[in-house]
Amino acid sequence: MLTIAAAALLPFLAAGPAHAVGSDKQQEKEKQPRPPAKMSAVGGQLLSRPGTQVKLGPGAPKLPKKLSGRSWVVADAESGEVLAAHNAHWKLPPASTLKMLFADTVLPKLPKDYEYKVDSKDLEGMGEGSSTVGIKEHLTYSVHDLWLGVFLRSGNDAVHVLTAINGGQDKTVQEMQQHADELNATDTHVVTPDGYDAKGQVSSAYDLTLFARSGLQNADFREYCSTASAQFPGEVKKDKKTKKSKRESFAIQNTNRLLTGDFGLDPYEGLAGVKNGYTSHAGSTFTGVAQRGDRVLLVTVMNPSENGHDQVYKETASLLDWGFKAAGKVEPVGELVAPKGTGQEQAGRDSGGAADHEDHAKASVASPADDSGGMWTAVGLIGGVLVALGAGILLVHRRWPLPELVRRRPRGAQGPQG
Repeated sequence: MLTIAAAALLPFLAAGPAHAVGSDKQQEKEKQPRPPAKMSAVGGQLLSRPGTQVKLGPGAPKLPKKLSGRSWVVADAESGEVLAAHNAHWKLPPASTLKMLFADTVLPKLPKDYEYKVDSKDLEGMGEGSSTVGIKEHLTYSVHDLWLGVFLRSGNDAVHVLTAINGGQDKTVQEMQQHADELNATDTHVVTPDGYDAKGQVSSAYDLTLFARSGLQNADFREYCSTASAQFPGEVKKDKKTKKSKRESFAIQNTNRLLTGDFGLDPYEGLAGVKNGYTSHAGSTFTGVAQRGDRVLLVTVMNPSENGHDQVYKETASLLDWGFKAAGKVEPVGELVAPKGTGQEQAGRDSGGAADHEDHAKASVASPADDSGGMWTAVGLIGGVLVALGAGILLVHRRWPLPELVRRRPRGAQGPQG
């Protein structure tokens, strides 16, 4: 019966299969949202334009072909040069990558050995389907434990408890927005500390890259985002034999698949963070930092339209591969501007690579040291960073910013590390 039906359809299929398929693809393409015709020019005029921006020099490799992210950025983490970008300033839902801004804002304020007993109200208001690390009310957790829950499991419950310690959601959101403004992250509007979908909550690939670059200057931030696995405090249970109560623990693994690997996906060589995210509204989002030799790159990818397994990680990996090969062979299309604060200005680059005097962004050299003894710098990553001001130029002593554990991790190693 099926054969007869198929045979009956053959004349119709033969009459116009190309038209039918093409029409479906065209309709699907038309349904995809489009970036604004003009976006923010922070970092350079080219970054304000929709579409892909890249300036290939002699011997430079072409960009990967199969890139479906709505927005992405490839940047040198130390110099701040943007090597290539696609809709860099498109305002999109950030999902849990916004936790980078949360951590960069709140982490320096809270001593990591401080212990806090969780109240039931601390866990109220989490969005339906939120990712959690497994925090229980009436149990005590250290700030260190809570940050592990944020970075490894993207735990909204850990964010809510840290927010309570910090003085509540309204205060934390206000501080996050203020910090975004200080970083010149003008595409970002904060509504929730955990990045859960909320009306009006947006960021961009450019801003998320700024958050990662700023956060990586903090030694504790680097430690947490590069930790592949850890033990997390569990419930208190009484031993049947000794009758003594004991706090149990359980293993947690980082959900960053380029750090830990996945089925069909090896850990990326030299990668050590930063943060992944997913919601049904935002799709998959990811910012990663990796080093090859003396080169440290940051890549952010937002919402790939391809639905393949681990697609956001695969596209990030391909852009990292391209960036390491292309570094020194492409002309920057923009820059990651430094934070506000010193009065020194860094200009974005126009389409010819010259300074764009219409879009200056103030640079920041330093602010008060954090708990780990580091300081903010305009360019470069903390850990013995030397900043010298002379004739308007920032000189930076480059240092590998991530824990020794990451450099020791063997290439292609799978499963829990550290």
